[in-house]
Amino acid sequence: MSPAIVTLIVFAVYIIGYKYYAGFLGSKLFNLRADFKTPAHTKRDNIDFIPTPTYILWGHHYASIAGLSPILGPAVAVIWGWLPALLWVVLGSVLIGAVHDFAALVLSVRANGLSIGSITEHLMGRRAKLLFLLIIFFLFSLAMGVFVLVLGYLFSAGGFPQVIAPSTGIMVIAMIMGYLYYKKNIPLKYMGVISFFIVLLFLWWGQHPSSYETFNFHDTQKAPSITSWKIVMLCYGFAASILPVWLLLQSRDFLNSLLLYLSMGLLYIGFFLSDVSFSAPAVQFNAANAPPVFPFLFIVIACGAISGFHSLVSSGTTAKQLNKETDAKIIGYGGMIGESMLGLIAILATTTTFASFEEWNALYCDWNQLASLGKKVGIFIEGGAKFLSSTGISIEFGKGLLAFVVVSFALTSLDSATRLLRYNIEEMATFIKEDKIRRFFQNRYISSFLAVLAIGFFAFFEIKDASGNSLPAGKVLWQLFGTTNQILGALALFLASIYLYSRKKNPLYTLIPMIFVLFSTIIAMIENIILFIEKDGMADILVVAVVLLVITVWLLYEASMAIIRYKNKKTDSLDIIIY
Repeated sequence: MSPAIVTLIVFAVYIIGYKYYAGFLGSKLFNLRADFKTPAHTKRDNIDFIPTPTYILWGHHYASIAGLSPILGPAVAVIWGWLPALLWVVLGSVLIGAVHDFAALVLSVRANGLSIGSITEHLMGRRAKLLFLLIIFFLFSLAMGVFVLVLGYLFSAGGFPQVIAPSTGIMVIAMIMGYLYYKKNIPLKYMGVISFFIVLLFLWWGQHPSSYETFNFHDTQKAPSITSWKIVMLCYGFAASILPVWLLLQSRDFLNSLLLYLSMGLLYIGFFLSDVSFSAPAVQFNAANAPPVFPFLFIVIACGAISGFHSLVSSGTTAKQLNKETDAKIIGYGGMIGESMLGLIAILATTTTFASFEEWNALYCDWNQLASLGKKVGIFIEGGAKFLSSTGISIEFGKGLLAFVVVSFALTSLDSATRLLRYNIEEMATFIKEDKIRRFFQNRYISSFLAVLAIGFFAFFEIKDASGNSLPAGKVLWQLFGTTNQILGALALFLASIYLYSRKKNPLYTLIPMIFVLFSTIIAMIENIILFIEKDGMADILVVAVVLLVITVWLLYEASMAIIRYKNKKTDSLDIIIY
């Protein structure tokens, strides 16, 4: 079947899912009310709680959830063929991921803007909240460790050194924007257009050899190594964590959302203008050394279908800015559809732009070849650039644009996640009784340093073969991130199920997805642990995997106890939710 026909069918599924399924969830299951006063109004402080126009909040929410993950996961998962990856990205998003994001947003809004972690504490107890915080700790540490690995490759001479100039430029421009907006009261709508134009000029200059030849960034002998770039990325994460949020993060989110809209629009236009066919098979379950498609497809594509991280965004920031409760449909459900479209274009770029099956198979015939995740992102960049060439953009400029998009969102995820990991460490410190020790860990410099240390552990983690040689660890870390992410997603769906049951609504719309995600993730965790036991040099990562499994089982126990308490009417914990 033609890739264009397949994509049009997928678009039809998105439209039907949003119009009818999201419409049912909003009007019948959760009974969204336009007259309900959201926390953005009732707790308005113009800092965290502030009513925000729908189109602005959609862009902020989308920029926060979209990034490197929905590109990286599909770029690996197509080893099983384009069809399994596409079905999970599309149906997983429409029936599970978008429901998860939407439900987390609604629950938080109706709980006066409380985060999913705080709702967990009310429903399941303080001990469960600590387990929840530990899950988040591993989630951010693993994911950002992988991001640092990929960024190290992309910035290196063997990657895409042309992104150095625009990546540096957008940071400087964002900081200037933040200063002028908050200190000089210059309207964002004027600065935004000018700033984005300057970013595009940096992108254009970045393609010119003078932008990186001056410092020998193109020379594999003289340029900074991947290790050096990883250290730079960790230092950047530390600096971004301790800087005021208005100085860098907010304006970067704004510029990145414009960059994503531009690149996504051009990619899909270029795709439909291209005369391409699938180079990859629809299904391929016999790739050498590849694990079974079930359950590993569902953790390799950890974003783009369902992502527990999104519940942290929905309840952490978006719920505090929602102007009307009915906006939850387009922002929560619709935002996840937007991320699914990013995963879809990643599948198309990595399966339709090769000259033949043999050329594609040379890169995807063996699971062990996928260990270098940076190179798999490179396949997306190369393939996407071929789509862009159909719009008149040169291949080289197209590669520079897409590499810049990937790097920008990876950096945005890195600085945001390092800050959130810092908050997470400071919140875990509240469980320490000794006041002096507690305040030590709640110091923002100490907590930021510990956050960077945790990320750095996974960024520099190595696997040794029988001869003691180092092997790329990115693929293993990504699988661990996937399991952690999906466990968090299952927890958010569990909370939504309890809420619906308590309101005499049918909980199966969130309960069935929760059971599926939980079941497949636990199987994947157990199979990974068995694999780590059988292989040499995996002791450190084995410990992490076992700890995650123990936390998961413990959380299941706490969840079952919460259900029993609720059924016996020995808890009023759901009183935090208004209606």
